[in-house]
Amino acid sequence: MSALTPTRTPVPRPQATPDSPAPVRKARRGALRSERRGVRIAAWAAVVVCGGFALLPVYWLLATALTPREQVFAYPPRLFPAAPTLDAFAALAGNEQLFVYLRNSLLVSVLTAVLSVLVSAYMGYSFSKFRYRGRRSLMYFVLASQMFPQALLLVTLYSLFSAYGLLNTYTALVLSFTTFTLPLCVWMLKGFFDTIPDELIEAARVDGASRLRIIHAIVLPLSAPGLIAAGLFAFVRGWNDFIFALTLAGPEKQTLPPGLVNTFVGEASTAWPELMAASLVVSLPVAIAFIALQKYLVGGLTAGAVKG
Repeated sequence: MSALTPTRTPVPRPQATPDSPAPVRKARRGALRSERRGVRIAAWAAVVVCGGFALLPVYWLLATALTPREQVFAYPPRLFPAAPTLDAFAALAGNEQLFVYLRNSLLVSVLTAVLSVLVSAYMGYSFSKFRYRGRRSLMYFVLASQMFPQALLLVTLYSLFSAYGLLNTYTALVLSFTTFTLPLCVWMLKGFFDTIPDELIEAARVDGASRLRIIHAIVLPLSAPGLIAAGLFAFVRGWNDFIFALTLAGPEKQTLPPGLVNTFVGEASTAWPELMAASLVVSLPVAIAFIALQKYLVGGLTAGAVKG
């Protein structure tokens, strides 16, 4: 039986040549790694360039604030102060009028944020969850208000507030700031409310909850990131405004942006180190708010981007 079994001759394996599949795959993996490494290097280089472009003005503010006044316009300009000093920051601490401007900015910005969130929450919920005649036209009408330049409405608002005796009051500032923050806040919260399932609201209604209870106990707590994002946007709008605060409010009610100009910018000269130091101090509250509420801000801006 074994004699009839055919013998098998071993077949020699082909030797790997440079053109065989294995070296080709290895070369491709190496090329792919090199390409990915190049993409990462290019991405980091773009981040560094953009970051430097964004942070260079902030550094120049700090460098000017630490430079003595007589050396601000020295030629050639220095990237680093030759004799840094804190005199500009010390001058801010001794200026009581700046604390008045700071108080006004905090009060107006907080009231603007609260009023904008309160009104836009109900408007956004109405646009999102109710169906009534004229709803779509009203939505686009609210959005169309953003098409007009804000300075174009300054004369109209000035005449309106003057007729009602509201000039040089906090009310004029809060109402004017809220007017321009409402459209974006409404559309931001409307997109966020669209992501809340209607079945959840229907279940609460079946359990006997009223419309107001549904809004306050279910919808608004679930929309906290969107509310924070809208409130932060309104706060920054009230904090940074210049032209309305300069025109509608007198010296006692002016906020920081026009107050700094009136304090440090004159007809004959400008106190640049003090102005730069004050600008840095003024930017700190907004920067701290962004850092503390960053995750809520990102969640509020992106949650309404995709429905469902």
